[in-house]
Amino acid sequence: MSAYFDYNATTPLNPAAREAWLMASDKHWHNPSSLYREAGMTSQALESARERLADLLGVEPERVLLTSGATESNNTLFAGLAKCLAPDACVAISAIEHPCVREAARAWLGRARVIEIPVDAEGLVQPAMLKQILETDQPALVSVMAANNESGVLQPWQELLALCRTAGVRFHTDAAQWIGKLESTDLGACDYITGSAHKWGGPKGAGFLIVADADESFPLFHGGPQEQSRRAGTENYPSIEAMVTALEVLTSNLTSIGEKQTLFRDDFIREMQSQFAGLRVISEGAPRLWNTVLMVMPRHENLKWLTRLTRLGFAISTGSACSTGKEGSSVVVQALGASWEELRRVVRISGGWQTTEAEWQALAGAFVQAAQSLDAGGRPGI
Repeated sequence: MSAYFDYNATTPLNPAAREAWLMASDKHWHNPSSLYREAGMTSQALESARERLADLLGVEPERVLLTSGATESNNTLFAGLAKCLAPDACVAISAIEHPCVREAARAWLGRARVIEIPVDAEGLVQPAMLKQILETDQPALVSVMAANNESGVLQPWQELLALCRTAGVRFHTDAAQWIGKLESTDLGACDYITGSAHKWGGPKGAGFLIVADADESFPLFHGGPQEQSRRAGTENYPSIEAMVTALEVLTSNLTSIGEKQTLFRDDFIREMQSQFAGLRVISEGAPRLWNTVLMVMPRHENLKWLTRLTRLGFAISTGSACSTGKEGSSVVVQALGASWEELRRVVRISGGWQTTEAEWQALAGAFVQAAQSLDAGGRPGI
């Protein structure tokens, strides 16, 4: 048996999204900014997709800026802040943000204007810590991801948002990992939200930025008047339609999927802990995504585990696919104060909506088989 366990990096295209993309490409391939009838129909279809996405996120359609993905969205946000904030204004981001938040904030605002909010031993941002930062540093924006891409930890973003509201500070969440796995309509209360279609079965190259106000505009791309002059360039309607369709399909039965996959994941963890004395699951005591397990293996480097498992037909990860810094490092484990030696033993498992119980158990068996080869000093070919 072979199976894919790197869904937090990217997902296969949902069949319904593929069909939606093909139909849109055949029927509405015209430029929505043109003036003839067929172009007008494409423009109407595009606006319909925007409205459907807005409903799924609990926001007004006018707040939806369609982009190429979360990286562009986050860069657009921080580039815009760099233009409109006072020169000495700062922003606060969590210590476990994805690189497309952390590096974008540092690049556009300058490292000195970016305050990191520490996390506790489970990888959670504690409201008390944010409250202290709001009082002492008075940031213009707080950015905390809804669900972590490495550990799967679910941040208490509702509480953090409430603190920001009281302080009169705007709140942003990178929800790329939350959307498509958990109910998303409550996210609309946030001032800014970013998401990326390929994280929930949509195509690569499609995403969005939800802005705080319908008339807010700080374009990263300049040129034509598309997206109400907020993002120049011809809209990629087929991919946008596929993005929204994929999310609609998943949203219809998220609760049952989550309950079932949580059982599969937890059985996998128990089996791994029974087979590997000293194995540590990062943030095991915190609320987490139903598909994610971040582990520190008791022995052998993570790249060796990845190589053996790949040979056995299982795709896993050593952490964020977009991670910067040392090869195979985990931003989350670093933030928790782990040693460099531990960082080299971190592996991430992330299943999908249709991952079966048999696949989860087969992965555990593959780890045991890989361990036999590694312990014996065997060749990667197993």
